[in-house]
Amino acid sequence: MANENNLRAIDRGQDAGAFAPGTNLEGAKSMLQGFLDHYGLFEQPFGVTPDPRFLYLGPKHREALTALKFATETRRGFVALIAKPGMGKTSLLYKYLEGLRGKARTVFLFRTGSDPVDLMRLILSDLGLETEGKDLLEMHGILNHVLMEELRRDRACVFVLDEAQNLDPEVLEFVRLLSNFETPWTKLIQIVLAGQPELASRFAQPSLAQLRQRISFFIPIEPFTREQVSAYVDHRLWVAGYKGPGLFTLGSRRLIAQSSEGNPRTINNLCFHAMSFGWALKRRTISEDMIREVLHDFDLDLLASEARHTLDPGRYQNPEDSRTVPPKNSASAWRRWWPKLALTGVALIALGWSIDRMNDGVVRNLLSRVPVLVGRGLTAPTRSHPNFGNPKPAAASVPSAESKAETNTTDDIPDPSGEVESRSPGGGITAGPSGPLKPR
Repeated sequence: MANENNLRAIDRGQDAGAFAPGTNLEGAKSMLQGFLDHYGLFEQPFGVTPDPRFLYLGPKHREALTALKFATETRRGFVALIAKPGMGKTSLLYKYLEGLRGKARTVFLFRTGSDPVDLMRLILSDLGLETEGKDLLEMHGILNHVLMEELRRDRACVFVLDEAQNLDPEVLEFVRLLSNFETPWTKLIQIVLAGQPELASRFAQPSLAQLRQRISFFIPIEPFTREQVSAYVDHRLWVAGYKGPGLFTLGSRRLIAQSSEGNPRTINNLCFHAMSFGWALKRRTISEDMIREVLHDFDLDLLASEARHTLDPGRYQNPEDSRTVPPKNSASAWRRWWPKLALTGVALIALGWSIDRMNDGVVRNLLSRVPVLVGRGLTAPTRSHPNFGNPKPAAASVPSAESKAETNTTDDIPDPSGEVESRSPGGGITAGPSGPLKPR
């Protein structure tokens, strides 16, 4: 169990001090150190924490950081930073706040509370102020006093609200009112609303028109290009102390860029798992095939399809997705089912042969009785018939006068040639519907 916990901690990119209490720290340190020694590193290059040291400033990230700094220096009030999950938004914010150290009083919140009172308490607590027993009006006065003191020192106050797409409308309206802390010539608070694309959708709502009008900059963070992905990987390896030859091959880098779509978090996951795979195989180069193996493990659609196949094989095949049935699963399914199909075929052949032997006499009897059946109106034999089941044809009997009379009074008699004769009750011959007149 301890080893499993250690592996999970290493998988999260944590150091030995981050393991849960009660685990074998010596064993954890040994595993982590073995991983680092294998590649010549002194720390994990693809961790999951937003460490600003590992931030790679591509052209788009650099533009976003520059816009944040410019909005703060010119005291524009509101700025919105929009990015998809995993694009390095929080790391960029840490870098931005690091640059304000000693120049501004900052507040960074990613848990903003459920109402305006909670938000105000969190802001004052992050500023190091006491809020116990204070109502909203009292806290409002405390914040105003702090802002005026910072203005006298010619320092800005910057509030960063991360994951702002989760804020309730009431809280967003309160955030708008915070911008009313101002003088006739400058804003006292610079507010950065950072969030996912849903935040931009909320700004488009008519109810938030006043807040949208106060936002000076909408700053997007765009994905890396293929070249930037390769530079990003090299940058993180360099920060972690790697000095060897190219760790990732050109093919693996191309596949990482293609599959990650330039998302830094996805790149981190792929690279870390590929390096863990290489450590297990004692390889010092990450090839394209190793990345493909990692991608197979990350394919949630494929895992979901395999789960559906386990629960309901009839719904396993998805005609719109060729990946639904992987080749190796199809082969294994064929290996499971072909013996059953073969046995079923043999059983059916044997059953058909037995039925043929059992009914051979009946078939011959029916064939031999065709003339009699035709002459008698195609009456099928029954089990009460004396010749049912008898392979030998029965002897022809001489018809009696009575039967001849009955035959002569029959209206329609099928002719073996396919023509039909129609006889009148008096015995005369008339034209039939299937041919010319025939003499008696």
